[in-house]
Amino acid sequence: MQVTSLLGSQTSEHSHDHHHDDDCTSCGHDHEHTPVHLMQTLVGLILIINAFVVEWFFVKGTMVANFSAMIGAIILGYPIIWTSIKDIRKGSLTINELVGIAVLAAFASGDYKTAGLVAFFMLLGEIIETRTAAGARASIESLIKLTPTKARRLKGAQEEEVAAKELKVGDIIRVRPGDNVAADGIILQGQGSFNQANITGESLPVDKKPGDEAFAGTINLTGVLEIRVSRAGTDTTLGRVRDLILAAEKTKLPIMRIVDQYMVYYTPLVLVMGALVWAFTHDLDRVISVLVVACPCAFILATPTAMVAALSSAARLGILIKNVGDIEAAARINAFVFDKTGTLTTGKLAVSRLAPLGAITPAELLRLAASAEKYSNHPTAKALADLATEAGLKLAEPKNFAETAGRGIKATVDGEEILIGRAAWLRDNGITEDVTLSVDINETEGFSLIFVSRNGTYLGWIGLRDQTRPEAKEALAELMSTGVRRIAMVSGDRQPVAARVAREIGCEEVVAECLPQNKVEFVQALKARGYRVAVIGDGVNDAPALAAGDIGIAMGAAGSEVAIHSATIALMNNDLRRLPFLIRLSRSTRSVINQNFLFGVFFIIGGLALAAFGYVNPVVAAIMHNLGSLIVVFNSARLVRHGEDLEPFQKTPPQEPKPNTPHAKGLSPQPA
Repeated sequence: MQVTSLLGSQTSEHSHDHHHDDDCTSCGHDHEHTPVHLMQTLVGLILIINAFVVEWFFVKGTMVANFSAMIGAIILGYPIIWTSIKDIRKGSLTINELVGIAVLAAFASGDYKTAGLVAFFMLLGEIIETRTAAGARASIESLIKLTPTKARRLKGAQEEEVAAKELKVGDIIRVRPGDNVAADGIILQGQGSFNQANITGESLPVDKKPGDEAFAGTINLTGVLEIRVSRAGTDTTLGRVRDLILAAEKTKLPIMRIVDQYMVYYTPLVLVMGALVWAFTHDLDRVISVLVVACPCAFILATPTAMVAALSSAARLGILIKNVGDIEAAARINAFVFDKTGTLTTGKLAVSRLAPLGAITPAELLRLAASAEKYSNHPTAKALADLATEAGLKLAEPKNFAETAGRGIKATVDGEEILIGRAAWLRDNGITEDVTLSVDINETEGFSLIFVSRNGTYLGWIGLRDQTRPEAKEALAELMSTGVRRIAMVSGDRQPVAARVAREIGCEEVVAECLPQNKVEFVQALKARGYRVAVIGDGVNDAPALAAGDIGIAMGAAGSEVAIHSATIALMNNDLRRLPFLIRLSRSTRSVINQNFLFGVFFIIGGLALAAFGYVNPVVAAIMHNLGSLIVVFNSARLVRHGEDLEPFQKTPPQEPKPNTPHAKGLSPQPA
């Protein structure tokens, strides 16, 4: 449960799309309200702290301390009082009015420090909540940036550079190596490898030829292609992803603010009680005592203090929580939906198998392949180079380097002709042997196979694949032990690839070959069946599903900027074992909040009775008020120590390759 938003009306006004109007003069309000409130809150807090310091080290009750506390309380309390006045003008009573009464009552009794602290904690919770609104706008802005602003359109034999937004269906565009595709279309000429993880989630580059479809926002790694535009602008797959994010954000329900529902009755009740005490006793001290004791500071502090403690505990372990409401919402999660690439897997190609034939060693096979691929930008070349570096191999300088997009490489290494690429590439270059007979793994399960020959002699093959995260199996098992009822992996990759990864991590439910809208539909179907769903992903294609879930969790360090902004929680260290901790922390936080509210109820009821019958004067009431607030704060502070049994995240420094590593000794040809 969260306190009512002091800036809720401003936040909601920001949720519409502003990309068409940079200055946004039509909004009629200040876009920079959050920095202003942050600075105002800090200045007010410094003045309140100064009042305490003066009283501790000098004479208590000095004019300097009182003046400092009074100015601090005015600075902190002004936005609360002003918001309360606006609410009253609208004819509504919420917790804002109770906070206003609490601040005014404490201020009237001369307890400026209490007034300032109440206002501070209220504004602190508001600042945390308000900053979340920027994420939704940033997600759209980041997504728009993925679409190229320029395109090379062909007019006959001439090539002209035009704005991507000017493209129309039927236009023919040229896409060079390294270019982002400007629109969806069909390839007319050329072949190339595409990184389309942003759209489909496939971990491996996809080789495409004439007749295949290319998506806007994907990257052409190799080859020069000509593409006929079939969808442009907002009609592209990338444009639909953006629209899905907007639609999913709109379907999110606001968190129920239980306290607000009852504040409509509580505020008048307190005023009536104060009037009755005055009518029967004509004792102003009793009336002030009633108002001070009835100030709902325990209610106000119950959630923000617990949230801040939980945020601190989570941040220590590399969990960034942008929407404080999700700390409590996570306690009710009973279904997890995982993306595959970059989430349950590392999202990077790695050599998983070296299979030399004859007398050649695994190390020599790797050295020749990595040397021949030295000047290639293909992900396969990077994977080979990484393993060669780790093994401490010294690569030769390739000569006569020639790369055929999507097929293979020919180069001279140490005076010998090396061919490396697909089986068809070797056949086309005179290798008559059926190189596929030596393969004992299933390429459809996500393995990318390359074959190597030297001077016309077949040397062996190398298998690469996207590796599963080593902690994934443990994390999923621990989630089930926390009471999660359903765990599913939903991927845009092929069915055999997804099934292999699911077997390795122990996930029983797998849905493969999904486009972004299919993932959203899967999440919505789970929610319709009564599940509370957490979605974990990293790519642009995951962003709509992240927004559609009850909570969205992005793999922060390796994830795309769009996914991080669309989600409200990011695992900054990509450690999936933090997910079970998040569930436990959430449940503990909810328990602490409930304890705080229960204490607040009994504290106020008891205090009201004592104040009404004259057993408590205003000074004692103020002391009780502070005592009750401190009890709530200390109870919440227990959450800071959660997760101390887990190691804090520390960035692992890069390690120099050691000459005695297993790879350097011989690079076992068995699966990695």
